[in-house]
Amino acid sequence: MTKLFSRFLKDESGATAIEYGLIAALISVALITGATTLGNRIGTTFNNLGTKMNTGVTASN
Repeated sequence: MTKLFSRFLKDESGATAIEYGLIAALISVALITGATTLGNRIGTTFNNLGTKMNTGVTASN
């Protein structure tokens, strides 16, 4: 029983899989955060552009 327990403690293959999972999760969070920020900025830019275009159309009439 002690041999089995000591072999279990020395086995690091599961730790490697957990590390890769954590890295993948962190990369996913970073990508989602970046995409959200970029999307918000693009939305704001288009809203500002639309407002300026509407103001220009109103001013020329």
